Amino acid sequence: MEIKNMVTMVARSGRQLQRYNKGHRQVVGCIPYRIKGNKEQNLEDALEVLVISAQRKGKGMLFPKGGWESDESINEAALRETMEEAGVFGTLECLLGTWHFKSKTNGSLREGYMFPLLVKGQLDFWPDKDIRQRVWVSVPMAKEVCQQPWMKEALDLLVKRLESTTTMNDEEPI
Repeated sequence: MEIKNMVTMVARSGRQLQRYNKGHRQVVGCIPYRIKGNKEQNLEDALEVLVISAQRKGKGMLFPKGGWESDESINEAALRETMEEAGVFGTLECLLGTWHFKSKTNGSLREGYMFPLLVKGQLDFWPDKDIRQRVWVSVPMAKEVCQQPWMKEALDLLVKRLESTTTMNDEEPI
């Protein structure tokens, strides 16, 4: 049997290294995306994002995110969480923004940072493979299935950023 496209890391656990800012637990994540199709296609039709199932059954879909720990940079945390939860890797792009929200689990306050991740590869085996499902979906479908309003806002920002980049790239030089 040949095993490929797997990572040997184990997902981190515990809160010993967890970062807080003024009582808000800091979490960081990514919106993994890819562009399918050709340049003539509308961006919204060509853009796909990867959503994952929440750890608890029946709690919907979301983008990978988790605790930012004191022994890593924000970029390292974003890449680690995305690898652990979704099993993808790629190019981390500029921060989309920061959101403050309440945890749906216990109502505690969170400070969330989201990055776009242009996916370059997908693993067959990753730390959360047995507890999460991952699905590539369209932007409208992601907005429908994602349970977190702040993540939907981050997705809107990603689409606007990509549309503006596409528009600038399509313009003829003067």
